[in-house]
Amino acid sequence: MADFLDHIRAELAGIEAEGLMKRERLIEGAQGIRVRIGGREMLNLCANNYLGLADDPRLVAAGKAAMDAHGFGMASVRFICGTQDLHRQLEQRIAGFLGMEDSILFAACFDANGGLFEPLLGAEDAVVSDSLNHASIIDGIRLSKARRYRFRNNDMDDLEAQLKLARAEGARFVLVATDGVFSMDGYFANLGEVTRLAAQYGALTMVDDCHATGFIGAQGRGTPSRAGVRVDILTGTLGKALGGALGGYVAGPQPVIDLLRQRARPYLFSNALPPAVVGAALVALDIVEAADDAREQLQANAVYWRAGLQKAGFRLQPGEHPIVPVMIGEAPLAQAFARELDLRGVMVSAFFYPVVGKGAARIRTQMNAKATIGELDFALGAFEEAGRAVGVLQ
Repeated sequence: MADFLDHIRAELAGIEAEGLMKRERLIEGAQGIRVRIGGREMLNLCANNYLGLADDPRLVAAGKAAMDAHGFGMASVRFICGTQDLHRQLEQRIAGFLGMEDSILFAACFDANGGLFEPLLGAEDAVVSDSLNHASIIDGIRLSKARRYRFRNNDMDDLEAQLKLARAEGARFVLVATDGVFSMDGYFANLGEVTRLAAQYGALTMVDDCHATGFIGAQGRGTPSRAGVRVDILTGTLGKALGGALGGYVAGPQPVIDLLRQRARPYLFSNALPPAVVGAALVALDIVEAADDAREQLQANAVYWRAGLQKAGFRLQPGEHPIVPVMIGEAPLAQAFARELDLRGVMVSAFFYPVVGKGAARIRTQMNAKATIGELDFALGAFEEAGRAVGVLQ
């Protein structure tokens, strides 16, 4: 054991020496556009809380009511004795919201993606996956026996080449898998072309819509709605715009959902979601369907924020999404920049290897519909000051 722990300590020391150590901050109270850390109020620009629902009193009340009626936890997996009427209500509500036949709940979307591919595809099948897909999709594909083909990020010519190759090599069923939003960069998948090419080559389509559900597309129905297309399978989360708690789902054709209920290992071997989360998610879906004003404000905030950063001279990734990455380069510089912002009352996170490629470290800012112009101006001033302090801006 001593040798093993010495090895682990050396690994940690190496992570620290490379400037790649991640540190957590303790939020004292609820998640929101403003949070308290170490007794200081901070403006929070790094949460997935796009519509500001994480501390919404309506969701808190719904969670309390669900616990009063249905208890604290399930103490079981779904197929033994862990399914309540609330779980089926939410699954049917998600399916209806997304225009799918049915859906199935998981503990997280990481589990949804991790459990999706293995039950549906065998060694005679193929998955064609975008090179920047989320780690959960990559892991889920690895757990299946399907042949793997990877196409360059959002490169439709390469997608077509990989589809041709999969067909030429005799794949029975082919599934194209992509994020709807590439969350490290804040831009959308070209779903119009993805679905067109998939149809041309007789392939199915799967989209992870975690960074879209609730605030992108008509009534927040996600990237297929935004692109005006239908996809075969959608995965997503309750842990971002839909209240920010936990839980994921797969939505799709009834036979797909039925088979996942029988064979998806994260579903079969994980506790059912707690009643409070399920009850609040039902209310969150009602809220987001009627949240056009909040979605418009979120987009207006994103446009204002992006324009302010560009005017100040920061290097940004192009895009229209409320994720606005500020490109820094090296991990130690990104972390120094984040520390300077912290001193000025702005909470952000530096993203660096292995979350993004080496030399591509960034500050990923994320907009919130509840941020005011005054708060954004305050943050822009802090970014300019911090940028000059560490040499990101001249």
